[in-house]
Amino acid sequence: MTAEIEKILSQTAESMKKAISHLEAELLKVRAGKASPQMLDGILTEYYGAPTPISQVSNITIVDARTITIQPWEKNMLAPIERAIMAANIGITPQNDGVIIKLYLPPLTEERRKEFVKKVMSEGEHAKVAIRNIRRDSIEAIRKLQKDGMSEDLAKDAESGIQIMTDKKIVETDHHCAAKEKELMTV
Repeated sequence: MTAEIEKILSQTAESMKKAISHLEAELLKVRAGKASPQMLDGILTEYYGAPTPISQVSNITIVDARTITIQPWEKNMLAPIERAIMAANIGITPQNDGVIIKLYLPPLTEERRKEFVKKVMSEGEHAKVAIRNIRRDSIEAIRKLQKDGMSEDLAKDAESGIQIMTDKKIVETDHHCAAKEKELMTV
Protein backbone atom coordinates (compact mmCIF):
# COMPACT_ATOMS: atom_id res chain seq x y z
CA MET A 1 0.00 0.00 0.00
CA THR A 2 2.86 2.43 0.70
CA ALA A 3 3.98 2.22 -2.95
CA GLU A 4 0.58 3.60 -3.93
CA ILE A 5 0.95 6.42 -1.41
CA GLU A 6 4.45 7.22 -2.72
CA LYS A 7 3.03 7.34 -6.25
CA ILE A 8 0.26 9.74 -5.19
CA LEU A 9 2.74 11.94 -3.30
CA SER A 10 5.16 12.09 -6.23
CA GLN A 11 2.33 12.89 -8.68
CA THR A 12 1.12 15.61 -6.31
CA ALA A 13 4.60 17.13 -6.05
CA GLU A 14 5.04 17.02 -9.84
CA SER A 15 1.63 18.61 -10.49
CA MET A 16 2.26 21.38 -7.97
CA LYS A 17 5.69 22.01 -9.53
CA LYS A 18 3.99 22.38 -12.93
CA ALA A 19 1.50 24.88 -11.45
CA ILE A 20 4.41 26.98 -10.13
CA SER A 21 6.22 26.72 -13.50
CA HIS A 22 3.08 27.93 -15.25
CA LEU A 23 2.84 30.86 -12.84
CA GLU A 24 6.48 31.77 -13.52
CA ALA A 25 5.83 31.67 -17.28
CA GLU A 26 2.75 33.88 -16.93
CA LEU A 27 4.62 36.37 -14.75
CA LEU A 28 7.36 36.65 -17.38
CA LYS A 29 4.72 37.86 -19.84
CA VAL A 30 3.78 40.77 -17.56
CA ARG A 31 6.11 43.55 -18.56
CA ALA A 32 7.87 45.54 -15.90
CA GLY A 33 9.01 48.41 -18.09
CA LYS A 34 11.85 46.31 -19.53
CA ALA A 35 11.75 44.77 -22.98
CA SER A 36 11.62 40.98 -23.00
CA PRO A 37 11.06 38.48 -25.84
CA GLN A 38 8.66 36.56 -23.54
CA MET A 39 6.22 39.45 -23.87
CA LEU A 40 5.40 38.11 -27.33
CA ASP A 41 4.90 34.50 -26.19
CA GLY A 42 1.38 33.38 -26.90
CA ILE A 43 0.85 35.84 -29.75
CA LEU A 44 0.01 33.87 -32.88
CA THR A 45 0.24 35.14 -36.44
CA GLU A 46 -1.24 33.65 -39.59
CA TYR A 47 1.50 31.74 -41.45
CA TYR A 48 0.33 29.97 -44.61
CA GLY A 49 -3.10 29.43 -43.11
CA ALA A 50 -1.91 28.13 -39.74
CA PRO A 51 -1.70 30.09 -36.47
CA THR A 52 2.02 30.18 -35.60
CA PRO A 53 3.91 31.85 -32.72
CA ILE A 54 5.74 35.01 -33.80
CA SER A 55 9.02 33.56 -32.52
CA GLN A 56 8.75 30.75 -35.11
CA VAL A 57 8.49 33.07 -38.11
CA SER A 58 10.98 35.78 -37.14
CA ASN A 59 14.00 36.82 -35.12
CA ILE A 60 13.10 38.71 -31.96
CA THR A 61 15.87 40.84 -30.48
CA ILE A 62 16.12 43.32 -27.64
CA VAL A 63 17.86 46.49 -28.80
CA ASP A 64 17.78 48.30 -25.46
CA ALA A 65 15.73 48.26 -22.25
CA ARG A 66 12.64 49.61 -24.02
CA THR A 67 12.92 48.44 -27.64
CA ILE A 68 12.16 45.08 -29.25
CA THR A 69 12.80 44.41 -32.93
CA ILE A 70 11.10 41.68 -34.91
CA GLN A 71 12.69 40.70 -38.19
CA PRO A 72 10.50 38.24 -40.13
CA TRP A 73 12.25 35.56 -42.14
CA GLU A 74 9.93 36.38 -45.03
CA LYS A 75 9.13 39.97 -45.98
CA ASN A 76 5.47 39.15 -46.64
CA MET A 77 5.09 38.31 -42.91
CA LEU A 78 5.49 41.96 -41.79
CA ALA A 79 1.79 42.82 -42.06
CA PRO A 80 0.43 39.61 -40.44
CA ILE A 81 2.86 39.96 -37.52
CA GLU A 82 1.91 43.61 -37.09
CA ARG A 83 -1.82 42.72 -37.11
CA ALA A 84 -1.26 39.92 -34.57
CA ILE A 85 0.53 42.29 -32.18
CA MET A 86 -2.24 44.87 -32.53
CA ALA A 87 -4.92 42.19 -31.95
CA ALA A 88 -3.10 40.87 -28.86
CA ASN A 89 -3.66 44.24 -27.16
CA ILE A 90 -0.41 44.20 -25.17
CA GLY A 91 -0.36 47.99 -24.93
CA ILE A 92 2.33 48.53 -27.57
CA THR A 93 1.87 49.88 -31.08
CA PRO A 94 4.20 48.24 -33.62
CA GLN A 95 6.27 50.46 -35.93
CA ASN A 96 6.75 48.84 -39.35
CA ASP A 97 9.56 50.31 -41.50
CA GLY A 98 9.22 47.80 -44.37
CA VAL A 99 12.11 45.62 -43.17
CA ILE A 100 11.60 45.13 -39.44
CA ILE A 101 8.94 45.82 -36.84
CA LYS A 102 9.98 47.84 -33.81
CA LEU A 103 8.13 47.83 -30.53
CA TYR A 104 8.84 50.79 -28.28
CA LEU A 105 7.74 50.19 -24.71
CA PRO A 106 6.36 53.36 -23.19
CA PRO A 107 7.41 54.14 -19.63
CA LEU A 108 4.88 52.73 -17.21
CA THR A 109 2.55 55.15 -15.50
CA GLU A 110 1.54 54.61 -11.87
CA GLU A 111 -1.95 53.59 -13.01
CA ARG A 112 -0.59 51.06 -15.53
CA ARG A 113 1.77 49.62 -12.88
CA LYS A 114 -1.19 49.08 -10.56
CA GLU A 115 -3.10 47.34 -13.37
CA PHE A 116 -0.14 45.02 -13.90
CA VAL A 117 0.06 44.32 -10.15
CA LYS A 118 -3.64 43.34 -10.23
CA LYS A 119 -2.90 41.00 -13.13
CA VAL A 120 0.04 39.49 -11.20
CA MET A 121 -2.13 38.93 -8.14
CA SER A 122 -4.82 37.37 -10.32
CA GLU A 123 -2.27 34.97 -11.81
CA GLY A 124 -1.07 34.17 -8.30
CA GLU A 125 -4.62 33.39 -7.23
CA HIS A 126 -5.09 31.10 -10.26
CA ALA A 127 -1.93 29.23 -9.24
CA LYS A 128 -3.16 28.89 -5.65
CA VAL A 129 -6.51 27.53 -6.86
CA ALA A 130 -4.68 25.02 -9.07
CA ILE A 131 -2.50 23.93 -6.14
CA ARG A 132 -5.54 23.54 -3.88
CA ASN A 133 -7.33 21.50 -6.54
CA ILE A 134 -4.30 19.22 -6.79
CA ARG A 135 -4.36 18.85 -2.98
CA ARG A 136 -8.07 17.99 -3.05
CA ASP A 137 -7.62 15.35 -5.76
CA SER A 138 -4.66 13.79 -3.96
CA ILE A 139 -6.47 13.63 -0.61
CA GLU A 140 -9.47 12.05 -2.35
CA ALA A 141 -7.14 9.40 -3.80
CA ILE A 142 -5.68 8.75 -0.32
CA ARG A 143 -9.17 8.42 1.19
CA LYS A 144 -10.14 5.99 -1.56
CA LEU A 145 -7.13 3.87 -0.63
CA GLN A 146 -8.18 4.06 3.01
CA LYS A 147 -11.65 2.74 2.10
CA ASP A 148 -9.94 -0.08 0.22
CA GLY A 149 -8.22 -1.21 3.39
CA MET A 150 -5.22 1.06 4.04
CA SER A 151 -4.60 1.90 7.71
CA GLU A 152 -5.91 5.19 9.05
CA ASP A 153 -2.45 6.16 10.37
CA LEU A 154 -0.87 5.84 6.91
CA ALA A 155 -3.72 7.86 5.40
CA LYS A 156 -3.38 10.65 7.99
CA ASP A 157 0.42 10.79 7.49
CA ALA A 158 -0.03 11.01 3.71
CA GLU A 159 -2.68 13.72 4.05
CA SER A 160 -0.46 15.77 6.34
CA GLY A 161 2.42 15.35 3.86
CA ILE A 162 0.17 16.66 1.08
CA GLN A 163 -0.89 19.60 3.26
CA ILE A 164 2.76 20.46 4.01
CA MET A 165 3.53 20.36 0.26
CA THR A 166 0.51 22.57 -0.42
CA ASP A 167 1.54 25.12 2.22
CA LYS A 168 5.08 25.32 0.79
CA LYS A 169 3.78 25.86 -2.76
CA ILE A 170 1.32 28.55 -1.61
CA VAL A 171 4.20 30.39 0.13
CA GLU A 172 6.30 29.99 -3.04
CA THR A 173 3.44 31.45 -5.10
CA ASP A 174 3.17 34.42 -2.74
CA HIS A 175 6.94 34.92 -2.96
CA HIS A 176 6.86 34.99 -6.79
CA CYS A 177 3.96 37.44 -6.82
CA ALA A 178 5.57 39.72 -4.23
CA ALA A 179 8.84 39.77 -6.18
CA LYS A 180 7.02 40.64 -9.41
CA GLU A 181 5.00 43.33 -7.62
CA LYS A 182 8.20 44.86 -6.25
CA GLU A 183 9.73 44.78 -9.75
CA LEU A 184 6.64 46.47 -11.22
CA MET A 185 6.37 49.19 -8.60
CA THR A 186 10.08 50.10 -8.73
CA VAL A 187 10.41 53.26 -10.80
